[in-house]
Amino acid sequence: MNIAILSRNAGLYSTNRLVEAAQKRGHHVEVIDPLRCDIVIEKKNPEIYYKGRHLDNFQAVIPRIGASVTFYGTAVVRQFEMMHVFTTVESQALVRSRDKLRSLQILSRAGLGLPKTVFTNYSKNVREIIEHVGGAPVVIKLLEGTQGLGVVLAETQNAAESVIEAFNGLQARVIVQEFIKEAGGADIRAFVVDGHVVGSMKRQGKEGEFRSNLHRGGSAEIIELTDEEEVTAIKAARAMSLGVAGVDMLRSDRGPLILEVNSSPGLEGIEAATGVDIAKKIIRYIERNV
Repeated sequence: MNIAILSRNAGLYSTNRLVEAAQKRGHHVEVIDPLRCDIVIEKKNPEIYYKGRHLDNFQAVIPRIGASVTFYGTAVVRQFEMMHVFTTVESQALVRSRDKLRSLQILSRAGLGLPKTVFTNYSKNVREIIEHVGGAPVVIKLLEGTQGLGVVLAETQNAAESVIEAFNGLQARVIVQEFIKEAGGADIRAFVVDGHVVGSMKRQGKEGEFRSNLHRGGSAEIIELTDEEEVTAIKAARAMSLGVAGVDMLRSDRGPLILEVNSSPGLEGIEAATGVDIAKKIIRYIERNV
């Protein structure tokens, strides 16, 4: 089988592991930079050219589309779909996952647990926004933030009001969420492939840091999910229509609360923590569907 990995950097750990796993299972694999693809749109004849070469020989693609290139990267994935090529992450699901507000609305509609969240159109009634999520401390997140960037913990009412007013003044859209104290600066990443949890880890923020992202210096260790957490992760991936997803959750007194569903979850942290060959699971998912 010919498999294309849509990635801007062939040297990334996740991209390398997917190449390695595909080759081990006898497939031909190529890393393609989506930004160097030309899309040709014609009646009933969609085409893609890469560095002048017509891409018409792939049976599957694995999108590894960074947040900064979502618009064009998604267009390339959509074009492959029009060419009847199987993709591990559908273009529409990719778009939905990158919109934090839309994602939370979809997860809420699916009946899944979430931290209480408020979004407004630059409301001047900042105090009321904070009261809606139970008062300070609160977590304030930029809608476009990734890997823990643009996430602020405001521990007092005054601090929360100041941060929200500052973001409003910059015309930066934010969501305000309740702070889940009992989580203790830790979250859970459940890696879902084809409707099954194939690996899970607990990520703990470094001392004095409430964000648990590994990019922010957090640590990771293998963890066994409760039945409720496993079901929640699977339901979240299904609600977002994602065949491959990283579901981030907090453990709270009222059960698992979903923070985010990631459509391009990294493999390095989860493979190191669990010892599971996640890349192989993704390739086998392709084999079952092509």
